[in-house]
Amino acid sequence: MKQLYRGLFSIVLTALFLGGCAGQPSPPEVVERTPPNAEQLLREAEQQPPEQAAITRLEAAFTFDRQGQQSLAFDTAGDIDESLLSMEDRIRWALFYSAMAQSADQPEAVLRATELLEDEPGMSADQLQTLQERRRWALSSSRQLNAEQLGLTELGTIGHIGVFLPKSGALTNIASTIEDVIKAHHDLQNNAVRLSFFDSSDASLGELYELARQQGVEFVIGPLSKENVTTLETQQSVPLPTLALNYGRSERNQAQKLIQFGLSAEDEARQVAQRAWTDGHRQIAIMVPDNDWGRRAGEAFWDTWSEAGGRVTNAVSYAPDDAVTRAVESALNVRGERAQLENIDALFLLALPEYARQVPPTLDFYYASDLPIYATSHLHEGLLQPRLNQDLDDVFFVDIPWQIPDAAVGGEEVLPSYESYRLLREEGEMSMFRLMAMGVDAYEIATGIEDFIESERISGATGQLTLTSDGRIYRELPWAKFQNGIPSPIMTPDFQTDGES
Repeated sequence: MKQLYRGLFSIVLTALFLGGCAGQPSPPEVVERTPPNAEQLLREAEQQPPEQAAITRLEAAFTFDRQGQQSLAFDTAGDIDESLLSMEDRIRWALFYSAMAQSADQPEAVLRATELLEDEPGMSADQLQTLQERRRWALSSSRQLNAEQLGLTELGTIGHIGVFLPKSGALTNIASTIEDVIKAHHDLQNNAVRLSFFDSSDASLGELYELARQQGVEFVIGPLSKENVTTLETQQSVPLPTLALNYGRSERNQAQKLIQFGLSAEDEARQVAQRAWTDGHRQIAIMVPDNDWGRRAGEAFWDTWSEAGGRVTNAVSYAPDDAVTRAVESALNVRGERAQLENIDALFLLALPEYARQVPPTLDFYYASDLPIYATSHLHEGLLQPRLNQDLDDVFFVDIPWQIPDAAVGGEEVLPSYESYRLLREEGEMSMFRLMAMGVDAYEIATGIEDFIESERISGATGQLTLTSDGRIYRELPWAKFQNGIPSPIMTPDFQTDGES
């Protein structure tokens, strides 16, 4: 049998050989494929739905990289909204973008790329280890970079803090509240830090710093006025490490050793714009007061909304003393007795409580009760007054943790600086409560400045505080919704609203 098989094999092999000699088939025609063009892919992405566009841009980034155009590859990958990618593609993006970012010495981009570590269970062990190593590098580099950029690399433990606040003038009441709070919080901490207060009403900034230096001050809290902060941020450096209690007017803080912190209405407006966009709204009406405060917050909202791709249908600057109906009629294109909402799917409201409480009933009157309203903290007084606030039911708003503890952290007992919260809640004036929280956070930042620079983020009484690369502190606030006149937690981060497009 073995010999038979060998014979058959020999016959077949011979036949194949002779067939090959008799005439081999022509080789298949080779079709040269043009490699994908990255610029063309980006043009295609402009016409595609968001999810498909994200994938196309990712392929464009890979193509740029293969073609040796690393800078364009990095920029293209950075422009991708990675949340639109599938789990597999998001991991590919993270590995690619973090590698390029590390090569370009961009720790902040690496941190962004490695944020998915806690969200993506589908990574292999090698992928997880790679991203973890890159994240450790980025954290170390970012801390060092922040300290260098802020001019605070040699900052040691703070033993003496000077506070620059005015004793007279338009900001006296605000300054007095902050001073009292800093003293009260300091006493509760029972630490060895020394406090010295300096009247900034008449003395120049140079005189204040010189006097503080003579008395051995190592760190300054203040000044309070926007004008003084603007003066400081345009200098190359400030004489002593400083936590200003306001934000300057310049586009960027360029002064070393200067950190800026305050209760910024602009920050809140930007967060409202981001939230409304995330919830799926694309066309929005705006109502802001006709004053400097309203102008600044309105511009911040508009810019953020437009950058995301949203459209502002109507923008109304109202006079706070005028009838609410006039502003609502303009904002919602009221004809007869009915709002025209064909091109409006949400309303941004910047208003104080008395005015804000009149807006939802007015929307009801004009058959717009289902229109979602997004607002800043300014409509909330912080008092438990359900009967008075029932007209604000279903309005979404941001506020500091100290004002909405249930929504922010799940109860008062787990609030940041709880002992001071309890003391000031019982004894303080509620109209100044946000300023009190700001004073507490200012003290905590000053006494823990090394830890803040290292971590870049802390949980404060006024929100999640993040230190940016130019020394400005950004506050991220929790969300709440009025229900039966009481601020209630929003249980999921991506909450949905009635009437959403």
